[in-house]
Amino acid sequence: MIDEFSVNTEITRIQKVNPPASTSGLRSLGSPGLASLVQGLAALLWIPQAALLAWAVQRLGDGEGIAAVLWPAAGILLLGSMRAAWEAWGMRRVYASARLQLSRLREGVAAALAARSPLDSARPASGLAASVIAEQAEAVVPCLVRYGPARWRAMLVPLVIVVAVASLSWVAALVLLIAAPLIPIFMAIIGWRAKAASEAQMNEVGDMNAFLLDRLRGLATLRALGAVDATARRLGEAAQSLRERTMSVLRIAFLSSAVLELFSALGVAMVAAYVGFHLLGTFEFGTWGARLSLGQGMFILLLAPAFFEPLRELSAVWHDRAAGEAALDSLDRLARDGVPLPGAQASASPQGLSVAGAPSVRVHGLHFSHPGEAALFAGSDLRVAPGEHVALMGPSGSGKTALLSLIAGLVPVQQGEIVIGGVPLSERTVVALRGRMAWMGQKPHVFAGSVQANVAMGRAHVRAAQVEAAMQFAALDDVAQAHPSNTLGEGGTGLSGGEAVRLALARLAANPGADLLLVDEPTAHLDTQTAERVADALLELARGRTLIVATHDPVLASRMHRVVRLHAVPEEEAA
Repeated sequence: MIDEFSVNTEITRIQKVNPPASTSGLRSLGSPGLASLVQGLAALLWIPQAALLAWAVQRLGDGEGIAAVLWPAAGILLLGSMRAAWEAWGMRRVYASARLQLSRLREGVAAALAARSPLDSARPASGLAASVIAEQAEAVVPCLVRYGPARWRAMLVPLVIVVAVASLSWVAALVLLIAAPLIPIFMAIIGWRAKAASEAQMNEVGDMNAFLLDRLRGLATLRALGAVDATARRLGEAAQSLRERTMSVLRIAFLSSAVLELFSALGVAMVAAYVGFHLLGTFEFGTWGARLSLGQGMFILLLAPAFFEPLRELSAVWHDRAAGEAALDSLDRLARDGVPLPGAQASASPQGLSVAGAPSVRVHGLHFSHPGEAALFAGSDLRVAPGEHVALMGPSGSGKTALLSLIAGLVPVQQGEIVIGGVPLSERTVVALRGRMAWMGQKPHVFAGSVQANVAMGRAHVRAAQVEAAMQFAALDDVAQAHPSNTLGEGGTGLSGGEAVRLALARLAANPGADLLLVDEPTAHLDTQTAERVADALLELARGRTLIVATHDPVLASRMHRVVRLHAVPEEEAA
């Protein structure tokens, strides 16, 4: 169902948002190379620190005394300070870049959603979209902040360390080379399962949020129907399913931790055993001729855990990567596909299309059907003279709302032509033509905010005096809760159904530049007296303007200049 809005205001708001993100662009996110490289170089500073520490131990073993460790200690302190500074700088840069990229990604996805037609049946539920953009998208930040730098360190640090170790002992280097690939291989196997579990968990979170928001909106109806207990049971089942999905992700995380700790511990233990037996004289092989000294053996032992540390870190953040990719998949699904809103990506409105006076409307050879449904129109024609008031009548499903939406340019015409004021409706002209239109839906939506903001609808040219005049025209000035400064809740909390319709009329009255009024079921669900008042106000507002009303109300239809009856397309024509 289409919310009530000014068509011109809606398209203006959409154009202020950044262009929609392309689906291929979602996959191009990555950490800034320089900051990640600096973090990798900071990790390499442990190699000279280990060398200084091993040198100090060697000098102590040679009996040089405590004075022998002063210069190595100073060097270790200096290198440690440099390492901390580089790590801090790199982390700040990576985090700032990750937040910026996430903000751009969110803007792109929000723009893609705004650029979809309000008649798109595949539009995601608002609860699901809000959950994905606001909550699940946060998983992208740990992926960029932790996984990107960890990948750099895993590619750089072990390679340098194994070269340093190999310069002293080829056996120790060989042990490291054999043990190292086992960690990423098993992590990749576990990571595939982790990604699937993370995607399932995020889908479960999105579905539950969408379900909860939908039920909260209809809480009054649920109470009236006595379905609160059934809804509570359904919500409990959804929560239990989410708990099971979450525990599945945690089980995989614990399994991966056990695997990486096992292989890294085995690798370090084998290196330590070799160095120990070599220093004792049990093993005479594995070096480049001479036996390892105490300092050289200590150097190798200090580097062995550092060799596995980047691999362990990469494995630990593999789940961040899996969660980040699952979040990107969810955002990608929101950004792609869907029925586009014509003209949503137009760079500028063409000039010279507006013509003074009420426009004519001509529909010729119109073909249209919703995706997967039977055709609503198959070669239909309609002519509305300038300033004419026309009522569209017909059974539910005959296409009254769809025809209004096609004239408003809310969905693309599949075949045929729509001409407004002598200007064909197209991607090039639709934005400018919407500037001549005002829309009133059959279920006016009231946004959370002040009454004045709900009437002005973000239109910069609508001033406070115009809002007050529009409210007086709609007979809202005597409604206490409809004072311009009062705040309304989402969905119109504080207003009755008739008052919400009058608020919609005030929105039309505050848009005097619109000379084509498209109104959908303005008197539906109203009592006779309120419906008569709404019809009087609508006809007064439509003086000198072209008015097209979709209605089931014969009283309102009889007050129009002409009635056009729509009929369902026969099956043979629809086929």
